[in-house]
Amino acid sequence: MINSGNIPFQNTDWENIPATEHQGETGTAYWKTISYGDLRIRIVEYSKDYKADHWCSKGHIIYCLEGEMISELSDGTQYKLTKGMSYQVSDELSSHRSISENGVKLFIVDGAFLAAKQD
Repeated sequence: MINSGNIPFQNTDWENIPATEHQGETGTAYWKTISYGDLRIRIVEYSKDYKADHWCSKGHIIYCLEGEMISELSDGTQYKLTKGMSYQVSDELSSHRSISENGVKLFIVDGAFLAAKQD
C-alpha cells in the first residue's frame, strides 16, 4: 500500500484539471482526478441518463455538488442523493452503482483508508 500522507498545503483549481471520459451502460461520466499515493480526489459529472456499466465494491466518500442521482445497491435498495447530501461506504461492504436521470456533479474521495476492517 502506498501511503497518501505528507500532502503539503495547496489549492486545486478544478477548472485546470483535465477530464477523462468513462462510458456507462448509458450516458457518460467525466472525471477530474488528483491523486496522492493511495488517495484519489475527484470531481465527477454524470451526464443525463447515466447508468454505471458495473457494480462497484470500492469505498467512497461522495458529496453531491449539483443535481441528483440514485445509488442502487446490489440487493435492489436505492438511495437518492441530492445537492448538499453525502454518502460514505467502506470497501467490500456494499456493491453499488450510480444512476442519474438528469445529470449530477459530485466530489468524491477514496483510497486505502476505506478498506474494510477484518475482525
